[in-house]
Parts: sequence; structure tokens; C-alpha cells
Amino acid sequence: MEARELDQVKPGGFEQQMRSLLNTQATGLLVGIGYKTGLFDTMAGLPPSTSRQIALSGGLNERYVREWLSAMVLGRILDYNPGDQTYYLPPERAAWLTRKAGANSLGSLAQFMTALSEVEPMVVKCFKDGGGVPGTAYTRLGQAEWADAGTQPVDSVLEVVPDVTDRLSKGIDVADIGCGGGEKLNMMAGAFPNSQFTGYDISEDAIANARVQAKAKGLVNVHFEVEDAATLGDVEKWDLVTAFFTIHDQAKPRSVLRGIERALRPGGAFLMVEVAASSRLEENLDHPLGSWHYGWSIMYCIAGSLSQNGEGLGAMWGTQKALEMLAEAGFARVDAERIESMITQVCFVARKHQLS
Repeated sequence: MEARELDQVKPGGFEQQMRSLLNTQATGLLVGIGYKTGLFDTMAGLPPSTSRQIALSGGLNERYVREWLSAMVLGRILDYNPGDQTYYLPPERAAWLTRKAGANSLGSLAQFMTALSEVEPMVVKCFKDGGGVPGTAYTRLGQAEWADAGTQPVDSVLEVVPDVTDRLSKGIDVADIGCGGGEKLNMMAGAFPNSQFTGYDISEDAIANARVQAKAKGLVNVHFEVEDAATLGDVEKWDLVTAFFTIHDQAKPRSVLRGIERALRPGGAFLMVEVAASSRLEENLDHPLGSWHYGWSIMYCIAGSLSQNGEGLGAMWGTQKALEMLAEAGFARVDAERIESMITQVCFVARKHQLS
């Protein structure tokens, strides 16, 4: 495919593009603030209102709110009526910005690039010297709020694995690789009390938090262990293994995938959820969140992997590479499934050979 040419229609085309980028950059920062402060949630429940009314409803400082509202109007996020100086968040936009939007909330994503700014000097140094950034450096990420942490139903994701919901209801053994704070695994454990769940993560802090959350929910069928997935020694122990956006972060993803294949019982399934993308750059040019994912990949995924002398796959490793590596790990069959409500996610269902 030929490289795309720069806009030659207008002499100042590129200059305008860069100005637009700077405006968008500032808007993105303030969208993240709007999400964190609850301003979008507040405005979603209000009719057209003044800055004072919005600030009072949200329990916030009016002067800051007023300036934020102005930026959101220029960013075409909010509507503004100059006659009575009121601001309004239309429902069709609120559906993508509020906590009620759950997994579809783009407002929540806007926080994360700002949170990653704390490691920018380290990443710049990596560009010059190589290496990476250890996970302990990302202190601000813990302050950001994943919109889907407590609201995204796991049922829709699990349904891509045939018959697994019925099997979970009856009782099977499940492991989650890179479970983090355990949000999804705790949701599954609560939904399927007859099954047993174990979460693995290399972060001691994440595992400690997962255990606290499980105890608070009164869950007795879920356990969490500090474990490097690359050295997982389980053999034919699990009926189902899940990994939600964690394989591309691994320092040794090939070892992890081989370990998962060994850990599954005959006929067992591995459900791997990843970013829906191509392994070929030219096929990602129109990706709806391509630049965001490449940015996240540089600032977190690759930096984290390379800090452990890893492979540095990155978030945009793509479907072709994923299928290649799953086959290389020894899985008998792999299907890539899309869910309509998950516009930038793909679910890989990898099966282990069934004993004859």
C-alpha cells in the first residue's frame, strides 16, 4: 500500500492540522477531568443550566466549572445558549461520557493519558537508551477509574465460549491470568458460586486489593496468588483460563501462552480478550481508537515489558500475530469472535486437544 500523502490542497493544511491537534489534546485532558469530577454525570441529569447551577449540583467550585464548560463548548462536547448562558449535555453524548455508560464510556479513557504523564521523562529516556519503565513507577494509574470495573457484565464475553455458561453454573475450575485487582474474576465468582476461581498476577499490591474486595463481597470460591505467568507450573488443572488485555503486556508472552495450554485440561478453553486491531499498520489507519492505543502501548505496555527485558509486543500486536502465537503455543483450534457492543475488542477462543 502506498504511503498517504500530506494534504496539498491548502498551503496551510498541515499547520491547521497541528492547531487542531493541540486543541484536541487540551479537550481530551479536560474531558478526563470532567469524568473524574463527575461533571458529566451531573450534567446528564440536568436541563440546560447555568455554570452556577451546574457547580451547585455537583458540589464544585463555580469558577473552575465555568472555564471547563467554555472549553467543552469549543470542543463541541456541550451545547451553549448565549441568550440565557446555559450549558447542556445532550443524551446521545452523555451515553459515551458518563459512568452509566459502563464499558462504553470514552470519558473514562480520557483520564489515562494524563495519568501516564508522570512517566513521560522515563519513557523519553528509554527512546534514547532503551530499556523500560517498571510497574512501580505508575503511581497515578491507581487513581484513575476504569469505567467497566464494576459495571461491565462478563456474561456477554463468556458467551463467546460455547456451553461455558452452563458449565460454570454446574461447577468448573477457572484461572485468570493477570487478574490485577480482581474485578472481573470477583464478578465471575459471584455469578457462578458452584465454580472455583483463581487469579494470578505479578503485583503484590494488586493481589492484596483483590483479596480485600473478595472478602468484602463475601466470596469463598475465589482465590488470588502472586505469580509470574511466564513460570506458571500448572498442568491440566483448569477447565477455563481467561486473560483480559494482559497477554500483550507480558515480558515473555510465548512462554505464558504455552503455560496456559499446558494448564488446561483436555477440551478446555482459553478466552483471551485483546484490542481489535491488525498486525499491519496500513490496516489500522482508520481504527476508531488507533492513536490512543498506540500511545497507551508506548507509555505503558511496551515500557513495562521492556523493563523486564521482554518482547515488547504492545497493545496493537494485532489479530494476525495473536493467531500465530496461539497456534505456536499448541492450541488445537482458535476462533476470533467480535461482540457488537465491544467496538475495539476481540475475543480469542483457543481450544486444547480433546482426548480421544
